[in-house]
Amino acid sequence: MSIRRLSIVTAVAAALAVLYPVTLRAQGTVQTQPIDPFGQEVTLASKSIVYLSGTGGWDTAYETLKEAFKTIQDFLQKRGVKSAGPAMTIYTAMDDTSFNFQAAVPVAEAPKGPPQDNIGSGTSPAGKALKFVHRGSFDAMTGTYDAISHHVEEKQISSQELLIEEYVSDFLTTPPDKLVINIFVPLN
Repeated sequence: MSIRRLSIVTAVAAALAVLYPVTLRAQGTVQTQPIDPFGQEVTLASKSIVYLSGTGGWDTAYETLKEAFKTIQDFLQKRGVKSAGPAMTIYTAMDDTSFNFQAAVPVAEAPKGPPQDNIGSGTSPAGKALKFVHRGSFDAMTGTYDAISHHVEEKQISSQELLIEEYVSDFLTTPPDKLVINIFVPLN
């Protein structure tokens, strides 16, 4: 191959690499950083939480959860209760189209007075879990959950029918494509 032809091929390859980056690598859709754990075993401590129970559809999950966290924040503000850690969603049941959840905020102490509608207080799940990290949009979490599912199946890990998302970045104020979310898979 001549030097001129080689330089043309190299230039075309470089241009294609810029225009069409390879995204089909293992976990190519999971935006992580080298420091992010993937399947790290951790022990979750029980926390006092205030939560809103609800049901949602996957096609509107982000909006549903955002409204739930707004409701919780308003409730906590009216009661003068401060959060004591990052907000979390505890998925209590899921299928292909919908989910049941508790949108929860850790608190130093439970609020006084009667609960409001579907807002309650309790404790977060505790015990051994696997920790994963998702960076990016809420909609792109499908790729992260696919990678988690493959990891759990490949390692033949026995897990509970429960998932926990802990929002490292503020769920209400962070742009939806800049979220940082710890995902916990509680173990049996």
